[in-house]
Amino acid sequence: MIIGNAATQRGLQQHNLYSDLVVVGGGLSGTCCAITAARAGIKVVLVQDRPVLGGNASSEVRLWVLGATSHMGNNNRWAREGGVIDEILVENLYRNPEGNALIFDTILLEKVHLESNITLLLNTSVFEIEKKENNISAVKGYCSQNQTHYILHAPLFCDASGDGVVAFQSGAAFRMGAESAEEFGEKFAPTAEYGELLGHSIYFYSKDTGKPVRFIPPSFALKDITQIPRYRQFNTKDFGPWLWWLEYGGRLDTIQDSEKIKWELWKVVYGVWDHIKNSGQFPEAENLTLEWVGHIPGKRESRRFEGDYMLIQQDIIEQREHYDAVSFGGWSIDLHPADGVFSEKPGCNQWHSKGVYQIPYRCLYSKNVDNLFLAGRLISSSHVAFGSSRVMATCAHVGQVVGMAAKLCIQKELLPRTLSAHDHIGILQQELLTTGHHIPTLALSVGLDLLKLASIKTSSDLVLHELPPNGPMLPMVHAVAQMLPLKKGKLPSITAWVEAVQDTVLTVQFRTSSKPQNHTPDVVLSEQKISLKKGKQEINLNFEREMPEAAYAFVCFLKNEDISLQYSNHRVTGLISVFNKTNPAVSNYGKQDPKDDIGVEGFEFWTPQRRPNGLNIAMKISGGIDLFGAENLSNGVQRPTMQPNAWVADFADVNPSISLHWNEKKTIQSIELFFDTDFDHPLESVLLTHPETVIPFCVRNYKILDEGGDLIQEIRDNYQTINRIEFAEAIECSALTFEFEHPDELIPAAVFQLIVK
Repeated sequence: MIIGNAATQRGLQQHNLYSDLVVVGGGLSGTCCAITAARAGIKVVLVQDRPVLGGNASSEVRLWVLGATSHMGNNNRWAREGGVIDEILVENLYRNPEGNALIFDTILLEKVHLESNITLLLNTSVFEIEKKENNISAVKGYCSQNQTHYILHAPLFCDASGDGVVAFQSGAAFRMGAESAEEFGEKFAPTAEYGELLGHSIYFYSKDTGKPVRFIPPSFALKDITQIPRYRQFNTKDFGPWLWWLEYGGRLDTIQDSEKIKWELWKVVYGVWDHIKNSGQFPEAENLTLEWVGHIPGKRESRRFEGDYMLIQQDIIEQREHYDAVSFGGWSIDLHPADGVFSEKPGCNQWHSKGVYQIPYRCLYSKNVDNLFLAGRLISSSHVAFGSSRVMATCAHVGQVVGMAAKLCIQKELLPRTLSAHDHIGILQQELLTTGHHIPTLALSVGLDLLKLASIKTSSDLVLHELPPNGPMLPMVHAVAQMLPLKKGKLPSITAWVEAVQDTVLTVQFRTSSKPQNHTPDVVLSEQKISLKKGKQEINLNFEREMPEAAYAFVCFLKNEDISLQYSNHRVTGLISVFNKTNPAVSNYGKQDPKDDIGVEGFEFWTPQRRPNGLNIAMKISGGIDLFGAENLSNGVQRPTMQPNAWVADFADVNPSISLHWNEKKTIQSIELFFDTDFDHPLESVLLTHPETVIPFCVRNYKILDEGGDLIQEIRDNYQTINRIEFAEAIECSALTFEFEHPDELIPAAVFQLIVK
């Protein structure tokens, strides 16, 4: 029994919490930051003002997670972000291929809940900060659910709140709106007429009830649907993020006016549904009900805070390299008209680079608040560059950097800026790479000592002589290319199989990329025209030119609808076919062709098909491709880039294995294996369904044996990219053998990296 006697007033309870790092904002960036820091061994308080984690990816907003892969609609191959965000998306595929946003909520909550170093405060809004000189000493938050004030003390703070609630109150330098074209020489900088801010969106979902459902709109619903210039595009099939262009607020203050913007979007959403249900134009909507409408808007843009470096358009388009590269992006530069859904202009204006670009560490801390990290969409960038760096998977990848940087700052007693020094930044880069984090053009060099001391023997190494012609014969309604990793030197001869419905001419080109790390086939090395007779036939391709350097080459069969091309059912890590086709969802119309001088390049898009489609082209390759050997296990790259970077067993090897032998016994505490979960697939978290729960290239089952053949560990039903095996007690042995099962009879076993410590 609690009895509260009458009092003049009472105060709410107050808790002081102490940690190494306070992360404010529980979107994907803050969540991945907290998990990374906690796993690295420091204490974290994660503060989220909503009841769930995930921000725009959560069930409250329901936007799919995307990043450099861009719905597989650009030329960024194998570009899904690595580390914690990869672990989350692969887990979501396994548990939730239907794309249920509620299930995605549980995955994020579980990942945080499992980390003992994280104290999670949900429904807690930060409203005040305490500061000493140029350092934040504490932030104050209030939880409406338990009526508790929290004072959070730490030497380091990360603002991943989107709007920058901590950074703003701490006096951190910021920008809001668009820079002029003259300030940074950004030719794509928008005019005042186009607008300087991206707006908010609210999504809705519908459901077929199997019986007629009526809809009586609320009084505030938009009455005149023709106020929306694109109203004729409404239909009963598009819902959720497919209607991303239901956007508003770019002419308002996207922070202070958020509630006003929300109400305007509610008016639009309920007006749209009234139009679909009651206009008489959609009889197929008779049984549909409005199942869900977002309660808060998904925000795109507000404040951006200044670091020691500001990412700009040229960093993206020119793919500039930075000594302190710690992350990467690859989404298009994606700007929207400020008038949003009420604009006469297209809903977005997207321009792609030819490959992924680096994000420097100097963008990830405040230039004037000494102990403040920046993560998520508020990092140091111009408005134009923000158009690319703002998407969630990129933000999550950046958050992981901050989590690891915080650990090093605590460990070495450094401030965020100090870590950017040349003698420190390499340590951060290597620590990140050990977690599966990807940084373009960098390779892991630490933690490989034991592996490099070992004599490595494999049961077989794939030498790719042939992709057997055991798949379908498909018409060439698009130009199609087989990507092949090649060494510098003479191009191989190729044999392929086609069928012509009449006499015709097939044009085949051998292409590569102008930058070896890219996968945009913008350089034609050789072309061959082949006269075909009606019927099925073998063709032989002989090219006189040479590969200028080691990279992926493209054997391009140009569009000819009179011809069908033979495909193979065999799949191999690091091999993929691509098509010169369109994907309007990401402004891919087969070719990027800027009509004006806006500082972007023109080029063709060659993109893959989603599984279960997207087979390799059947072909024989003279001499074979011998780039799948055991040396890849220690080259420090954990995905295909300029080469496959994987050990791959031969197709015919029924018992594939890797054996490590040392001259003397070694003490081993842990083993890490990096498997192929197809970094080319974006694994969108919601709405889009996936045809599988486990990536077909991924090794599911394997054993680890000692020198005597005794079983050390057996793993069954693996589906994750990284397997970390920690031994409760270190083992001593002079040899280790890894025995794998092929993922499938048509897919050989593959391992990107092996770390023994």
